[in-house]
Amino acid sequence: QVQLVESGGGLAQTGGSLKLSCTASGFPMDQYIIGWFRQAPEKERELISCFYPTGKASYRESVKGRFTCDRDVGGNTLTLQMNDLKTEDTGVYFCTAHMYECGRGDGTWGRGTQVTVSS
Repeated sequence: QVQLVESGGGLAQTGGSLKLSCTASGFPMDQYIIGWFRQAPEKERELISCFYPTGKASYRESVKGRFTCDRDVGGNTLTLQMNDLKTEDTGVYFCTAHMYECGRGDGTWGRGTQVTVSS
């Protein structure tokens, strides 16, 4: 079964850190483009990072320098290290996999993990 499962969300204070994981099953994650989205309350879902099979990553301007993606040695888990958290980072975080385009809607999506940052 093709599946993505996010984990690692929770409550953090401003300036703190959280590390999210996106674990794939049923397909070779390291051959897909992995996107991280977040959806804040009453806002549209926004793309915050893309991780490519080459190992390169791109980030939304608002998280550059604070968030870092990495892939584990086994290749089927991608992590999102989030540092210096801000209240505006609050939201549900989703990971998605697509072979050709980051974040394309017809890819595989996880169910999300909640991140809440309080001041």
